[in-house]
Amino acid sequence: MSGGTPVGGGRFMRQRHSQGGYASSGDDLEDDACSRHRTFLPPPPPRRTWIEMLENFLWLASAAFILYFGDQHSNLIYLLCHDDRIRRLPLYLGMIGIGLNVLIFIYTTILAWSVRRFGEAWGLKKWEITSISVLPFATVFGIISFCLFSFALWPIWSFLTIPLLFTLFMACMVVIPYIIFGTLRPQYDEFRTD
Repeated sequence: MSGGTPVGGGRFMRQRHSQGGYASSGDDLEDDACSRHRTFLPPPPPRRTWIEMLENFLWLASAAFILYFGDQHSNLIYLLCHDDRIRRLPLYLGMIGIGLNVLIFIYTTILAWSVRRFGEAWGLKKWEITSISVLPFATVFGIISFCLFSFALWPIWSFLTIPLLFTLFMACMVVIPYIIFGTLRPQYDEFRTD
C-alpha cells in the first residue's frame, strides 16, 4: 500500500485531500469504484421448460373443453344461467365466496404495488402483516366455495363434478399470472446522492 497516514499498529489509513484523489500515488484503481454509476440489470425471466408449457396447455385445453361442451347438450355458461337441475342458493353463495377471494387478492396486490412503488419501510411491514393475516380467510373462502359449487353442480355431473371444478381452478391458476398487468414487476430505479 503506497502512501497514507500511519495508524496504531503500523497500519496505514488513506485520507482524501481533494476531490481529485487521495494522498497516495493514485495507482489504486479500485478507489474510484464507489463513485461510478452502476447499472442494475433486471434478472432474466425464469425459463419455462417444455414440460411446464405442456402442462399449462393441457389445463387450459381441458377447461376450454369443459366450458364448450358442458353437459354435451349445451355449454357450461348456458347451464349455469338456465338449467333447473342446479341448486341456485349454493351456487350464488359459492360465487360470493369467489368474489370475496378476488377482492382479497386485489387488495393485497394493490398494497404490494404501493409498497414497491414508494419503497416505504413501514409499508413493507404493513403488507407482510396484511398478506399473512388474510391468507387463512382466503383459504377458508376458497374451500367453502369449492364445496358449495360441488353441491350445486352435483345433480348434473355427479362424481365428475369434483375433477371438473378442480380442472377449472387449475386453469385459473395458469391464467392469473398473465392477467396481472406488471404491478409486481421489479423496479430498478437507482437514486444517486453524489
